[in-house]
Amino acid sequence: MTKRNITSPKSCNKFLPKGLKIIYEDRDILIVDKPQGLLTMATDKEKTRTAYYALTDYVKKGYSKSKNRIFIVHRLDKDTSGILIFAKNEKAKHTLQDNWSETKKKYIAIVHGKLKKQSDTITTYLTENKTRIVYSTTDTKKGKLAKTAYKVIKETKFVSLLEIDLLTGRKHQIRVHLKGISHPVVGDRKYGNDKAYKRMALHASSISFNHPYTHKELIFKSKTPRYFNDLMNA
Repeated sequence: MTKRNITSPKSCNKFLPKGLKIIYEDRDILIVDKPQGLLTMATDKEKTRTAYYALTDYVKKGYSKSKNRIFIVHRLDKDTSGILIFAKNEKAKHTLQDNWSETKKKYIAIVHGKLKKQSDTITTYLTENKTRIVYSTTDTKKGKLAKTAYKVIKETKFVSLLEIDLLTGRKHQIRVHLKGISHPVVGDRKYGNDKAYKRMALHASSISFNHPYTHKELIFKSKTPRYFNDLMNA
């Protein structure tokens, strides 16, 4: 078996945008901790201030003609922080995506209000309109099945801290599901019209999957941002 070269994250973070940290790297995959406010990939309005752009430049080592590339495996919303996986070759990308249903993804969220159920699984079908707003529908042919499991970890008079298992990976799934039960994510301007907070309180806290080459199970965790603790203690 060919040995996979592993790079120390401490030696490379100084070349990345502030807040973007590499926590693991070998010949096949690149695992980063993305800060809130940074896009995963380019949009019509923003081409360069993205995790993809920064990491592409990183693997090319500043040499524009380098054949080194990275490949997007999944995405996090701009205002969501936490663990993000990139592949360093097409085979690794396809292997990870083909087995994505087996990947375990946990999030931490702070939502408005107290929930009636301390734990539950939200199941709906999600679709998107022409203005790119995702919403639940009863039309099973129009929407895609989405499941979100949550557990209340801590609550105050006004907000609740949730641990979330993302059982499917639809666009804006967590945000739409929590809004649907009348407990939108704190700071969510799109689905909660919440402009009173400086950031959205949603964080991809951990992910576990089998390595695309060695098939060994890998688990990566990201520390909950201090902002979340400040909100719960306010």
